[in-house]
Amino acid sequence: MRNLWIFLSRYNAFFFFLIFFSIGIYLTLTNNDYQKSITLNSTNQVVGTAYERLNVFKRYLSLGSVNDSLALENAKLKTELAGFINPDTLKNITFKDTLNNKQYSFIAARVIKNSITLRNNYITINKGSLQGIEKGMAVMSANMGVVGFIDDVSPNLARIQSLLHKETRISVEMKKNNVLGALVWGDGNFDFRHAYVKEIPNQFKIFKGDTIVTSGAGSFPKGIPVGKVTNASVPTGDNFMSLEIALFNDFSTLQYVYVIKNSLAKEQFELENRKPNEQ
Repeated sequence: MRNLWIFLSRYNAFFFFLIFFSIGIYLTLTNNDYQKSITLNSTNQVVGTAYERLNVFKRYLSLGSVNDSLALENAKLKTELAGFINPDTLKNITFKDTLNNKQYSFIAARVIKNSITLRNNYITINKGSLQGIEKGMAVMSANMGVVGFIDDVSPNLARIQSLLHKETRISVEMKKNNVLGALVWGDGNFDFRHAYVKEIPNQFKIFKGDTIVTSGAGSFPKGIPVGKVTNASVPTGDNFMSLEIALFNDFSTLQYVYVIKNSLAKEQFELENRKPNEQ
């Protein structure tokens, strides 16, 4: 208490100044309309600016939930794309029952772990069996590039065998002429920005800049962009050529993916693994 009195007595002139200054300001604003108006306008401007910056900060903090909701909405929109709806084989121009005959639907998920520097890379996402994820489902990125396949599933998480994996092999084709090939990664050059397309017959003319897309064989829908040819003359020593391509996906910045649910996957698997009746 004694120290408080010493402090007040030492700086009493300053405190008296603050008191009388405050009283002067109050009397000036109370008795003069012009000064009162100027002060209120200035105060409102300062408060408005403060609230605006606070709202910007709040929006920044909520970006994660906003991105999640946008990813979910994109998954719904992708499901409605006409190109991914199974057409009626009797009417090639129209689509049959678009509400009940969708072959592909999409489940949005967020990447929580990703590797790109290993020989065999995996990606972990925040959706699992409780959300409808199953082993073997294909996965693409938010910009519709190829990501990989579901390798393992738990109730609320799933692991993707990335395209950047020595065992990943995806059926692709040349967009301009539908020539089939096999998309693989590595082949001695483990660059997350590039991959290779093998088993392209030598008689076809392939040029730098040609686009590679999925062929529709396997779990991926037909026509998903994969990359562009950067080298069309990789030697293989046989009747086939190997193409080096620049991938459309940037795996180093992957944040959201879409798991592709194929309603005909089980039927297709059973048919393709059914042994023919040999007589």
